[in-house]
Amino acid sequence: MTERNPQSRTRHLLGATLIVSLAIGLAGQPALAGRPAPVDLSTVAGPASTGPLATAFDTAASRYEVPRDLLVALGYAETHLDGHAGAPSASGGYGVMHLASNPKLRTLDEAAALTGLGRDILRTDSAANVTGAAAVLRSYADGAGLTAAQRRDVDHWYGIVVRYGGASTPAVARLYADTVYDLLGSGIDAATAEGPVRVAARKVAPDRGALRAVAPLGSSDGVGTMSTDYGPAAWAPAHSANYTVANRESTYPINYVVIHVTQGSYAGTISWFQNPASQVSAHYTIRSSDGAVTQSVREKDVGWHAGNWTYNTQSIGIEHEGYVTQASWFTDAMYRSSAALTRHLCDRYGIPKDRSRIIGHNQVPGATHTDPGPYWNWTYYMQLVTGSTPPPAWSQTVDNSTSGRFTASANWGTSTYSSQKQGTDYRFADPVESSDPAWYKVNIPQTGSYRVEAWHPADPGYNSSAPYIIATTTGNQTVYVDQRSGGGGWRNLGTFTLAAGDANKVAVSRWTGGTGLVIADAIRVSRV
Repeated sequence: MTERNPQSRTRHLLGATLIVSLAIGLAGQPALAGRPAPVDLSTVAGPASTGPLATAFDTAASRYEVPRDLLVALGYAETHLDGHAGAPSASGGYGVMHLASNPKLRTLDEAAALTGLGRDILRTDSAANVTGAAAVLRSYADGAGLTAAQRRDVDHWYGIVVRYGGASTPAVARLYADTVYDLLGSGIDAATAEGPVRVAARKVAPDRGALRAVAPLGSSDGVGTMSTDYGPAAWAPAHSANYTVANRESTYPINYVVIHVTQGSYAGTISWFQNPASQVSAHYTIRSSDGAVTQSVREKDVGWHAGNWTYNTQSIGIEHEGYVTQASWFTDAMYRSSAALTRHLCDRYGIPKDRSRIIGHNQVPGATHTDPGPYWNWTYYMQLVTGSTPPPAWSQTVDNSTSGRFTASANWGTSTYSSQKQGTDYRFADPVESSDPAWYKVNIPQTGSYRVEAWHPADPGYNSSAPYIIATTTGNQTVYVDQRSGGGGWRNLGTFTLAAGDANKVAVSRWTGGTGLVIADAIRVSRV
C-alpha cells in the first residue's frame, strides 16, 4: 500500500472558517406555548444494549428536531455528560444538560412546563434531563424564527446556544457558545456510566450574528481584553456585588493561594461570577481543555471564595473547571497553567511555595466544601509550582515498527514520505466511520498517573482531527490531534491514570469526521 501525495488534499483543508453574519433574535417567546401532553419516558430511555444515554440523545433530538450532535456537545461542555446523581452545580444546574434553577436562569422550570415532566425527574433522570433540554432549545429556536431547514443545520443554532447559557456579557456569551462549537469541530468520545456517547468531528461555521464582532476572551490576536495583573489571563470582571473593593496589600496581606474546583463549566462559572445573585467570586478560573485563564477579580480586591472572611482577605482564589467527582477534568494543560499562575503569585507576594500556604478549599477553617477533592494530584501540582518535577522515573517509547508492540489491520499502509517521522517509517490510513484502530502495547509497571505523548509527521494532507484513544482505569478517553501541523516532535496528549500490566494502552483510530490521512507513528508513556 503506497501513500498518495498528501498535497492533493490541501485544497480541502486550507482556508479560514467562514463566519456568516446573521442576526438571530435571542428574545422572543417560546412557540411551544401551553402545557403539552407529558413525555412518555419509556420512549426516551431505550434498551440498555444500545446505550441508554446515547439513545436518550437520539430520541430527544428526533422528537424536538434539535441537531443530535449539538445537544451532545452542549451537555459535554457543561458536565462531561455526568448528572452527578441529581446534585446541583455551583450555579444551580442539574443533570447532564445542566438545566438551571437560579435567579437569572430558569431552564429547569421551562423544561418542566414544556415537557410535562416533574422537576424531580428532570433533575435526577438523565433521559428526562436530555428531553427537557431539547424541548427548551426547540422553544428558543421557534422564538428566534428558525425554519425547518435552518433547524437541520447546526450552524444556525449559535444564538440558541447563547440563550441557553444565559451569559451576562457578550464576551462570556461568545465564550460559552464557542466552546460548544469547538467540541463539534473536534468530536467527542465520552465513556459515561450510562454507555458511550460519540460525536464525529466536523467542520463548523456558526452564524454568530451580532457576536461576530465581539472579541473572544483571551484571543491570541490581542483583541480580547486582557488582565492587567497577570499577562496570560483574559479579563471578565465579576459583578461588583460579589466581591469587596480593597487595596491589598496595604489593607490586608496576601498570604495564601486557595485551590478550588468550580462544580460547573468554565464559561458557566465566569458567568455566575457576573450574576449579582451568586454572592461568590474568585480571582482566576482555569479551563480544563487547554489551561486558558480568565481573571474576574483584581488581586488587590477581596474575592468571596473561601467561605471565611479572614482567609478571603489574605488569599487569591483560583477556580478550576470541573467537578470533584470526575477525574477527566484535571488535564495536564490545566495543572501546568494553574501551577504557572500560582508560582507567579507566590513570587509576587512572597508566599512560601508549600502546602501550608497553597491550600485546598477544604483546608480553610470552617469549610463545608471538599474541593479540590480526591482526584486532584497535589504531589504533581506542587512539583510544577516549585519547579522540582524530577525526570520521569519510568518511560517507554513504542514506535510503529517496535516488534510485538504495534498492531494494525491491513488497511493501514506504510510510508517513508515525511522526514519528520520517528524511526524508519510510519503508518497511514483513510478516515472511516468504523472501528479500525492501530494499537500500541505498553508494559505499565504500576497503576498510577502517566503522561502520554504522541509523535507524528505533519502535512496539510494529514488528518485535521485524528483520535488518540487512551485506555485508562475508568475507561477509554479520546484526545483529538490536528496532524496537519506540530509534527516532528512529542505532543502532550495529557496525564491519565493507567492500570499496571502489559496491554494495549494507546491507539490511533480511523473513526473521525476530520479530513486527511490518519497517521500512526510513535507514542511515549512516562510516569509522573
